[in-house]
Amino acid sequence: MISPELLRRFPFFNFMDEAQLKAVAMIAEENEYKKDEVIVDAGKPASHFFFLIDGSVSHNAVVTSEHDPYYKKEYFVSNFNPGEIFGISALIEPYMFTATLRADKTSHVIQVNAAALRALCEVDTKLALGLNRAVAKAAMDRLQQTRMQLVAALG
Repeated sequence: MISPELLRRFPFFNFMDEAQLKAVAMIAEENEYKKDEVIVDAGKPASHFFFLIDGSVSHNAVVTSEHDPYYKKEYFVSNFNPGEIFGISALIEPYMFTATLRADKTSHVIQVNAAALRALCEVDTKLALGLNRAVAKAAMDRLQQTRMQLVAALG
C-alpha cells in the first residue's frame, strides 16, 4: 500500500476521484530496482504496471526465432523517464509483457497489481472507462514517439 498523495503526482490519475485513488493506492507498492536489474521480461505474464518515480528505465524490443529456441536478441527502443507509465501490457489482453524493461540506474517505481486493478474495474465502470482512456493515451503517445524515431532513422 502507498499513499494516495503519491499517485496524485502523476497526471495519469487525474480522472480518479478520492475513493478511486484510495482503492488504487491499496493495491500499489513502491519498489526499488538496481542498475541493470530486469523489471519486466518480454513474454512473461504481465502482473503489474508501473510509474517511474525517479531513475531511468530502458525499453528493449526482444526478437526470438521459432526456428532456433536459443536465439534471443534485445534492441534498445527508448528510455522511460520520471513520471512516465510503463508495463501497460498488464492492462491490455492477453496481459503478456511485449518488451524487456531494465533499470539504467537505481530507480524507484510504483507497482500497481494489475489483476486487482482489473477486478476494481469490474465493479466501477467509471474507473474502467477512465483507465482505458488513460492507457490508450499512453499507448498513442508511445506510438508517436516510435514513429518519430523511425523517421529519424530513415532520414
